[in-house]
Amino acid sequence: MKYEILKTEGRAKRARMETVHGVIETPVFMNVATAGVIKGAVSSEDLESIRTQVALSNTYHLHVRPGDRLIHDLGGLHRFMDWKKPILTDSGGFQVFSLAGLRKIKEEGVSFNSHIDGRKIFMGPEESMQIQSNLGSTIAMAFDECPPAKAERAYIQPSVDRTTRWLERCVKEMDRLNGLEDTVNKEQLLFGINQGGIIEDIRIAHAKTISDMDLAGYAIGGLAVGETHEEMYHILDETVPYLPQNKPTYLMGVGTPENILEGVERGIDFFDCVYPSRNGRHGHVYTHKGKLNLFNQQYERDLRPIEEGCECPACRRYSRAYIRHLLKAKEMLGMRLCVLHNLYFYNHLMEEIRSSLDKGTFKEYKYNVLQGLHENDA
Repeated sequence: MKYEILKTEGRAKRARMETVHGVIETPVFMNVATAGVIKGAVSSEDLESIRTQVALSNTYHLHVRPGDRLIHDLGGLHRFMDWKKPILTDSGGFQVFSLAGLRKIKEEGVSFNSHIDGRKIFMGPEESMQIQSNLGSTIAMAFDECPPAKAERAYIQPSVDRTTRWLERCVKEMDRLNGLEDTVNKEQLLFGINQGGIIEDIRIAHAKTISDMDLAGYAIGGLAVGETHEEMYHILDETVPYLPQNKPTYLMGVGTPENILEGVERGIDFFDCVYPSRNGRHGHVYTHKGKLNLFNQQYERDLRPIEEGCECPACRRYSRAYIRHLLKAKEMLGMRLCVLHNLYFYNHLMEEIRSSLDKGTFKEYKYNVLQGLHENDA
C-alpha cells in the first residue's frame, strides 16, 4: 500500500491510496454492498457507471450466507460479485453490537445466534480475520466491540482494553493468513479501530496505543450510535490528532452529507453509511437544496429531474412525476432509480470535496453546500 497526502487545508486531507485492487482518491464515500450487492437492484456495472471507488461488504452477513468458504472457493468476493475495484470488509463487530440480546462476550470472542436460522455462531479476532481472508477484500477491519455511546466508564474502559488485545490477535492472524498458499489476497490490509464512547481521555489513550502498532489505516468506531452530532464532532476534534497523519483515517457508519463535510474538515479520509440506499428505497432523495420525499403529492405533475444538472441514470432520463408513479405503484424500478441517484449524489459530493481541496477552497465550498442543503427539506 502507498498512501500519499496531496494537499491539506487545516486538518482536512486530500490524499491518494494505492492498493492491489487500484487507486482510491480520498476523501471517499464507500458504497455499502452488505451482502455483496447494494440493496435496490443495483449491479456492479451500475456502481461503475456512477463512479464508485470502493464497495463495503459485511463479514457477518457473508459468513452466514452464502458462506465465506464458498466465496473463497469461487475465487474471492471480487470475482464473486464481478467488482474489480477495492472492497473493504467490516469485521462483524458492529453486528455483534446490534445483536445485543443474542450475544455473549468473552475474552476469546463472542457467541451469538444467527439472525437467519438461529444457529450458534462464535466469532473472535482469529475467526473474523479468517472470514475476511476467505473473502479476499482489499481492506479488512479488526475485530472489536462497539460499546453503546452512552455507556459508563466502568463498562467502556474494560471493553476498549479488550478491543486492544483483540487487535493484537488480529495483526498476528492476518500475518499468518497472508502467508498461506491458498490465500485469495496476500496483500490484504488491516485497519485498526479506535473505541471509547464519548469519553475523551479513553479515546485519546486508545488512539495513542493503536497508533504505535503501525497499521495500514485507522478507523474511529462507535459513533453515530446514539450520541448527538455535536458530541461526535467533539470526539473527532479530540481524537483524530492522535492518529497517524500519514495513514488513512476512516469514520465508520457516518453519515449525512453534513456529517461528511464536518468529518473531512477534521481529517477523515473514508466514510460509509446506509443512508443513501436506505432512504432511496423509501423515495427520499438527496439534492444540493435538501432532501425530497418523492411520495409527496407536490411531485405528481413535476416533470423536472430529481435535481437539475445531475448526470445520474435517473436524472438523465426520468422525471420526478414518473419516479413518484413507480414508487406509488410499488414498481422496483422506482426504488432502483432513487438508490442510483442517491449513490451518485454521494459519490459526486466527494468529487466536489476533493476538487475544492485541490484548489484550496474547501472551507468556502463547505459553507456554501451547508447553506444549500436545507433549502427545500420536505
